[in-house]
Amino acid sequence: QVQLVESGGGSVQPGGSLRLSCAISGDTASIYTLSWFRQTLQAPDKEREGVASIWSRGANIYYDDSVRGRFTISRDNAKNILYLQMDNLNPDDTAMYYCAARTVAAGTWFAPRGYQYWGQGTQVTVSS
Repeated sequence: QVQLVESGGGSVQPGGSLRLSCAISGDTASIYTLSWFRQTLQAPDKEREGVASIWSRGANIYYDDSVRGRFTISRDNAKNILYLQMDNLNPDDTAMYYCAARTVAAGTWFAPRGYQYWGQGTQVTVSS
């Protein structure tokens, strides 16, 4: 079992920055991929959108085109924390952000159905 707890969300003006954190506990050695997803309140029935992903083994990092160059995913293995640095935020980034973990590489990194473990989410609101 893996437990994930996000923090760091909040309200920010367009062009601002936020850093999300995800505390990871439990069977951390079993984790193959850690990713950030987001879901807007305006589309609750829409599948969660993959934002960024990092592999536990190797140096693989992936971003959705909508955030590449603005967001940075990283992991502190000593502290078991996953980060998402978000810069130059815009209103389209407003969403609930979730940390997710999977123990097998089944399917694409941005397919939420492939992840067994999820955090409770942290809200990010970008508005002037």
